[in-house]
Amino acid sequence: MLRAKCRPVTEVTPEIRTLAEDMLETMKEANGVGLAAPQVAVDVQLAVIDVSHNPDCLTYMKVNGEKVDMVQHMPIVFLNPVLELGKDKEIGEEGCLSFPRLRGDIRRSSEVKVTYTTLDGSTVTVEADGLLARAFQHEIDHLNGILFIDRLNAVAKVGMKRKLARLMQEWEEDDE
Repeated sequence: MLRAKCRPVTEVTPEIRTLAEDMLETMKEANGVGLAAPQVAVDVQLAVIDVSHNPDCLTYMKVNGEKVDMVQHMPIVFLNPVLELGKDKEIGEEGCLSFPRLRGDIRRSSEVKVTYTTLDGSTVTVEADGLLARAFQHEIDHLNGILFIDRLNAVAKVGMKRKLARLMQEWEEDDE
């Protein structure tokens, strides 16, 4: 499921609303920044983000062209996103709720513009940088079957494979 490109949401049904609520709860319980539907084994273009616990990681956020207070716009539930990447890149550490205890430095665009559908069916365009820009890119990658470990450089991938092998061994030992 994590490697599949998700299908668009064609209608906001009660099931989609419930899924979004459940995902927000799961993300908060895990102290996550974002969660995408394929991470909970659902094949739709739906993800949630909440970076309000760390507002210092954001320089700006615009909604439909107007600068806004980020905290008042969290959490974000977004469907069928279209991502435009800024030109400037930066390296930042990322983790993923699908890979607990694994973290890596990932090069991403420092600014993004994302147009998406909300649960009420309206179309919204958000421009952001900082942690919110990184979270959008990470979650949209999930919707396209791309994992953060796929974006590691070659040297980091070797180290990540070792870490993953150790974790898998620990998990197997825990199961015994």
